[in-house]
Amino acid sequence: MKAALGAVRRSFQPWADPAAKPFITFRGVTKRFGQFVAVDNQTLEIFEREFHALLGPSGCGKTTLLRMLAGFETPSEGDILLEDKPLAGVPPHRRPVNMMFQSYALFPHMSVEANVAFGLKQDKLPKSEIGDRVADVLKLVKMEAFARRKPDQLSGGQRQRVALARAIAKRPKVLLLDEPLGALDKKLREETQFELINLQETLGLTFVIVTHDQEEAMTMADRISVMDHGRIVQVASPAEIYERPKSRYVADFIGSVNIFEAEVDNVTPERIHLATTDGFDVACDADIAAAKGQTVWFAVRPEKVRISHAAPADAGINAVAGEVWDIAYFGDMTLFNVRLDSGRIVRASAMNAARIVEQPITWEDRVWLSWSADAGVVLLD
Repeated sequence: MKAALGAVRRSFQPWADPAAKPFITFRGVTKRFGQFVAVDNQTLEIFEREFHALLGPSGCGKTTLLRMLAGFETPSEGDILLEDKPLAGVPPHRRPVNMMFQSYALFPHMSVEANVAFGLKQDKLPKSEIGDRVADVLKLVKMEAFARRKPDQLSGGQRQRVALARAIAKRPKVLLLDEPLGALDKKLREETQFELINLQETLGLTFVIVTHDQEEAMTMADRISVMDHGRIVQVASPAEIYERPKSRYVADFIGSVNIFEAEVDNVTPERIHLATTDGFDVACDADIAAAKGQTVWFAVRPEKVRISHAAPADAGINAVAGEVWDIAYFGDMTLFNVRLDSGRIVRASAMNAARIVEQPITWEDRVWLSWSADAGVVLLD
């Protein structure tokens, strides 16, 4: 079994242990709405204490999967199990899961503490226990000073914390989050992502989050399920998804990437040699089964592409010349769009490590793009 790529944020990797049992199992699950197939015969295993992201564009089926786990939708076919127990027939309020909605769904006429206590009162918990739990979760999300305020007296970030407190107050085994950070501004969203990671580790809960934001999934999740048209196309750690995508769809959906069509020219035990349709050759580390003459695609991320005025030592391979077409300055990095002689636009990014005002490379410069043999990945579809 291959080790996951990159630094592991935690030693937590139960999916790599053949003896580990999944906490949540989707087994052959299909969901139809009339003639439309929202989820198409999918199987997925999520482990206890995992932070799992369902990632994909609108309409790919990720929210439908979440709603079936919550009990708001019923599978047309297949089974959903929690701790090896089927959830079929169990109503939402009887499932040991809780869902935090994108809209937060707070009661406007109730105070913060009343919103948090609502579900506990519905469960008829003793008054003293309700008070203790409300106090504990408000302290956990740093909202104890706002207990008497109404939702309209709070900022978007504060309302998000109240919704989170209400969701965890019932002490569910699984917390489901449906685009929970979509209403927050960029800076607050980034801060809240790390707060959710820390909270999940503190509580020891299993989190399943639905998002269309690649950066959000990459930041928070232990593993990501990338979805497309009702199907899960790859499940892996964020680093593996980014560095070893299994298809052009995954490579293109996660981050920015340059993808070139190519023909296999030669295969050796160490390298695969490609001739691209854009007129340059590639030598790439690859462990895929490809035959001479086969059409494949070569994908390389912009940050792995070097840009320079001077030609590299071996300009005949893993290098191509072009003209600087556009430049985007982001402060910490600069993105160059380079137009090849074939007409294709290739992206290369460079970190702005030195404090300079003038860029040494500018518009309409003739430049060389190059990369190492281990920089890209060869894709079969």
